[in-house]
Amino acid sequence: MAGLSSAQIAGYLDELLSVSSVPDYPNALNGLQVSNRGPIRKIAAAVDASLRTIEGAIAADANFLVVHHGLFWGGPQRIVGTQYRRLRLLLEHDIAVYSAHLPLDRHPTLGNNVLLARALDLAPNAEFAQYESVGIGVRGEISRPTAQIVDAAREFARQWGGDVRTSAIASGRITRRWAICTGAGASADTLSEATDLEVDTLIVGEGPHWTAVEAPERGVVIIYAGHYATETLGVRALAEYIAKADGIPWTFVDAPTSL
Repeated sequence: MAGLSSAQIAGYLDELLSVSSVPDYPNALNGLQVSNRGPIRKIAAAVDASLRTIEGAIAADANFLVVHHGLFWGGPQRIVGTQYRRLRLLLEHDIAVYSAHLPLDRHPTLGNNVLLARALDLAPNAEFAQYESVGIGVRGEISRPTAQIVDAAREFARQWGGDVRTSAIASGRITRRWAICTGAGASADTLSEATDLEVDTLIVGEGPHWTAVEAPERGVVIIYAGHYATETLGVRALAEYIAKADGIPWTFVDAPTSL
């Protein structure tokens, strides 16, 4: 597959990730967001389409940037200021941008959620975090001290410039049923779903303050492992997968947000 265009690789990824059948937020704009002219010679992966990651792709001589949060996350915007600078750099350096949000979160082998479970030595056996009747996250059963899961999450998060916070945890507590929803995974919907499924430990990237207040009242511990850290997994796995299939080198542009 070497020498393919950005449109050809994007079509391959759309099929791999089932982009057309996975619902998502309108501003996600999954798929090829910016095209380019020449064949793809190197792939860069990043969590966010930002000036830092675009500059990182340029420094790495990559001309296909795979991201989780695309260029238009904030909705329709005038092409001025930062948005102008981003697009100008992409066009000047002939860099294509491909974005995959929920389709990548939920992928059974390359997704953020299943890969975070693997990183924490957890084995999923069911879906979690329903969005328009599609499961985005994963869940499973185990008998392990919750503190051990927190330690594993902290070790993971610190690799990517973050750290772990948790809601209140009783001494000696054992996790029996866990669930994962990466990114902004602590919400009214996921807390209600966790309660209904008797999940006692919810692992997310981040969430609002009130979720840490309400969680103990529902018998749930929330482990906030970092939005950025928990979503480094999918884009790296996807870029590596493309690179192996196409014989194209790849790199990861690390641009932590500390969130």
